[in-house]
Amino acid sequence: TTRIYIYPEEWDERASVIVNHPHAIDLNAWLYEFILNLEGFELSLWKRGITPTLLQLKEAVKKQRISDITFESFSSSVIENSKRKAGTKCNLRGTLSILKEYRSEYTWEDLTYTFLREFELWLLDRGAAVNTVAKHLQNIRTLVNEAISAGYMSADADPFRNYSIKHEKVPHRFLNPEELKRMENVKVTGKLAHVRDAFLFCCYTGLRFSDFRHLKEDYLKKIKGQPWLMIQTEKTGYDLKIPLHLVFEGKAVDILSRHPSIAEFTRIGCNADTNRHLATLQQLAKIKTRTTFHTARHTCATLLCHQGVPITTVQRILGHTKLTTTQLYSEVMADTIVRDLSNVRKNGKNRNKPTTTQ
Repeated sequence: TTRIYIYPEEWDERASVIVNHPHAIDLNAWLYEFILNLEGFELSLWKRGITPTLLQLKEAVKKQRISDITFESFSSSVIENSKRKAGTKCNLRGTLSILKEYRSEYTWEDLTYTFLREFELWLLDRGAAVNTVAKHLQNIRTLVNEAISAGYMSADADPFRNYSIKHEKVPHRFLNPEELKRMENVKVTGKLAHVRDAFLFCCYTGLRFSDFRHLKEDYLKKIKGQPWLMIQTEKTGYDLKIPLHLVFEGKAVDILSRHPSIAEFTRIGCNADTNRHLATLQQLAKIKTRTTFHTARHTCATLLCHQGVPITTVQRILGHTKLTTTQLYSEVMADTIVRDLSNVRKNGKNRNKPTTTQ
């Protein structure tokens, strides 16, 4: 609204001007300036590749300027006000932080194919893995899509229209028994000790990061005097029932005893921050295997298979609905092959050995 009120007979609809009014000249001049101002707002939006909406124009008139919201501030608002999981929000914030490192200031117009390509090369030059780069690019794409939906970018300006995000197939990484022992024995304190204990706990239970973060005191049950962990997984809704005293000689129970409460134990930050601490622990423990929090889950599955635990039991511990998924998680170590083949050879000799009767 212009907040100018006149009678119908004082408006010339054909010429779009005020007539028969004592202040017609001044009011028409004011209206002309108002329309020029409004067109200026509209043109500035078109120049940014944005199709103006009534809401944006009303906001511009109210503030007497086009909103100077940046991609970073827009994205931060989207992240905070969305219903995404805490871990997802943390990962999105991490990508915004990396973008700020790459370029402290950038406009909406800067978000182009070239911008993405140079950002990708910058990450690779810093030593980031291909899939880490892909994760950041996927996060940017998510936020760009939000901006397009909200009208801050045009679909034609989408930098991902012709951009291909590269992924690399990575074999499941796990810690062998020697590396796991080094992780157990690494001398650290404070936050590093906290993250190490959380990682080891998941090595001994097979929990995902999301399930670990949502652990509660009442998920620990006593059955016939022995501790069990009973939890419904976040990802699949599978009901896990893990006898903690039997898996890996009850080491998970020992770790829990070192912390005053489960609520405090599970307060370790987001996945991205935790993985940075694990990279430090990996170096301190002189472990060659690149270690992330999900490595704990692979380690649990692999070592259980190595110990001769039936694959169907491993499946139930990990909470997989399909056995084929468990088979993908479980790796076979070289000494497992030697052991199994030796057992076959030994059993073969026993079958061929002649029997005597008394």
